[in-house]
This record gives sequence, C-alpha cells and structure tokens, in this order.
Amino acid sequence: MGTTAQQTADGLGYLTGFGNEHASEAVPGALPHGRNSPQRAPLGLYAEQLSGSAFTEPRAHNLRSWLYRIRPSAAHPAFHRIGNGELSGAPFASAAPDPNRLRWDPLPSPAPGTDFLAGLWTLGGNGDASQRTGMAIHLYAADSSMGNRVFSDADGELLIVPERGGLLLRTEFGLLAARPGEIALIPRGVRFRVELLDAEARGYVCENYGRPFQLPDLGPIGANGLANARDFRAPVAAYEDVEGPVEVVSKYCGNLWAATYDHSPLDVVAWHGNYLPYVYDLRRFNAIGSISYDHPDPSVFTVLTSPSDTPGLAGVDFVAFVPRWLVGEDTFRPPYFHRNVMSEYMGLIEGAYDAKAAGKGGFVPGGGSLHSMMSAHGPDRTTFDRASAADLVPQKVDDGLAFMFETRWPVTLTARAAEADHLQSGYDDVWQGLERHFRS
Repeated sequence: MGTTAQQTADGLGYLTGFGNEHASEAVPGALPHGRNSPQRAPLGLYAEQLSGSAFTEPRAHNLRSWLYRIRPSAAHPAFHRIGNGELSGAPFASAAPDPNRLRWDPLPSPAPGTDFLAGLWTLGGNGDASQRTGMAIHLYAADSSMGNRVFSDADGELLIVPERGGLLLRTEFGLLAARPGEIALIPRGVRFRVELLDAEARGYVCENYGRPFQLPDLGPIGANGLANARDFRAPVAAYEDVEGPVEVVSKYCGNLWAATYDHSPLDVVAWHGNYLPYVYDLRRFNAIGSISYDHPDPSVFTVLTSPSDTPGLAGVDFVAFVPRWLVGEDTFRPPYFHRNVMSEYMGLIEGAYDAKAAGKGGFVPGGGSLHSMMSAHGPDRTTFDRASAADLVPQKVDDGLAFMFETRWPVTLTARAAEADHLQSGYDDVWQGLERHFRS
C-alpha cells in the first residue's frame, strides 16, 4: 500500500464505454490483425479466448475476449483445497431464511496483515453457484495488499463497492483504481490482485452467480438517463512478466482452491473483446425523479441489472441513491412505507440516508440492513415526523451516498452473520412510537 500504488492509480488511463468491443496492446504489434488465432501469434505470445457466455448465445448477449499472453492459462500445476476463512458460497443451508428486519454496524477492524481475499466476510445469499443462479453478499476489511497472490472467482462476477480506502486492481486486462463513491466490476473467472491505496480498506461485494450485469432498459424514460455507457472505464493492457512463485486462488462452487504458479498469470500483453472489467463513478449517475407529485419507485435508481428468465424480474439489481433534487408537491418525500417481493440489502458509502437516522446505533457508513421479501419497512419514526411537517420547498439531497443489492429471492444468512457481535439489537424499535393519527 502507499505512495507507489497511489502514484500508479493516479496515472492510469482508460478506455470508455460499457459493453463495447475494445482492443488494447501494451506493446505495439502484440495484437494480430485479420484473425484471432494466427498460426504464430505476434511477439511469441499465446492466443487464448476467455468466454463469459456460451459460444452459441445470441450475438447481442455473447461475451468473449481474446488474450495474447506470455504463457497460456493452461500452464499451471494442480489446485488443492485451502481454508475458506470467512467466505461462503451458495447454496446457503446453515439456517432457515429469517423474515425479520436486520441491521449491522460496520465490520470490525481487520487483524494486522489481512488482505482483500482474507478480509472477505459473507453475510448471506441465495441460489446455487453450481447452477449459476442467485447471488451472495460479502463485506471486506483489509489493511494489506495481496502481494504475491492472485484471485479469481469461477462462481460469479464480483461487484466491488469501496466504502473506506481506495483499491488498485491489477487484472489480466490491465489496471483499475476504485475509490469510495466508485464501483468496480470483475467478470467471472478474471484473475486480479488488490493493492490498497490507503492504510485500510473496507467495503461491500455483490457476487452475482446469474447472467452478467448489464445496463437496464430505459423504457418510457427514453434514450438517455440513469448510468451512461460512456462513463464506464475499462483498463488498457498492462502486463506482469514475473518469474517466481505466485499463489493463485480460485473460488469454485463455494470453496477456495489454490495452486502455486512459477510465474504471474497477469501476463496478458494485448487483448480485444467485450468481456472485461470496469470502474464506474456513481456520482455520474443521472437520477430521474418526479417534477409534479409523488415520486417514482426506487427502480429508477438502478445502475446495473442481472436479468432472469422472467422479463422485468432481476436476479439481482444494483441500485444507487445519489445526490438529487426533491421537488414533488404535496408529497411525502422520503422513501415510502412498503412491502416488496424483492429482498433488499442496503449499504451506506458516505454521509446519511434520507430515510434512516444516522449516528451510533443507527445506519452508518460501512453498515448494512436487510429487508427480505414482504418484510414491512420504510422511514423510521424520526424521519416520518420530520418529513410530514416539512416545508415542501425544493430540496437538495446531497449529504449521503447509499446503495442496494436487490434480489428476487430471499437472502439466507450465514451463521456468522446471524450471530455477529456487530448485528444491532432492537432494530425494530426504530418504527416504534409511530402514533395513531386516524380520525373518523
């Protein structure tokens, strides 16, 4: 961690555009022209295809990249099981799904020497990683870079949401920097290393077992709004030509496996394709809202969605509540009371959320709440009383940045999450004291 990683992060250049066909070479002439797999790849490199979809999926959904690397990925020894630490994968069967509303304080500080992988802590999830359905919710807390260690997840793609401390992500495709207020998306199977830009890092991870995240359709909104494809940043090619032992850890069907390579697998000199990692700044999200009365459902805050086999019903949505104006007339402006067929895990990146009280014992950055399907929730008593009496002048909500992982299935907790010391007691109390106002 420290100056070197920070200087590297500050000097990064990027390609732009979500879902584009990109091409990049770290050494001129490394990319072949006119074919993907010539008899002899340029510069003595090996040509290798990385597929994020079945070969036969429709062109619009087909994801693949061609990598031109110093050694092929096949050149490695056998993997062996290692301990999972605090990391778990679906199916989650250690407990019955809990219908109660739950909220956690932030993770405690990590033990000295904890890197991103060792600092992953699974809260829960749903589905089955081996069937490529569902998702998992993880948090992380780390105080060390990964050093000679590389990680990949065969179970799903990883959506990383930093809350404290920046990350430098060294991937097979090149380098990305993700700081609080930004998100990073690492596709299934892509190898990467995490280096810290600050003394400590903390945040959230959505592991998506289902269809890869995509930008949501806009429907009646039209051609513009929400997250713009041009604001997603992809890495330019950069490679490691390193000889020596490197531990490569793979998450496969919920468990961790490791092999010691005699070289770095981050040795891709050039690549082209549309299956690649991204970084996105949530402050560039173009929020849509009402300019008359009421306000739209929170689905209009969807940044990315993983579609399911039912149109309009996502396996998981990533939703961000960004700074915005509220101007609705005769409207209760905080998020309304509701029950939902979706399950919602909410986290806070900075500041305060406009429907929850902050401070000790409240909803604070690094913490999270879980409202599973059909559990009743909404603004707490303090927020309700204040919003019901507010003077409805135009109001800028700009003191917080919150998000949700929203999924169609119940979220089953791990035993460690259900019994965690940082699980708040008495969360239901925030709705106590909502007085009877009915007058017949």
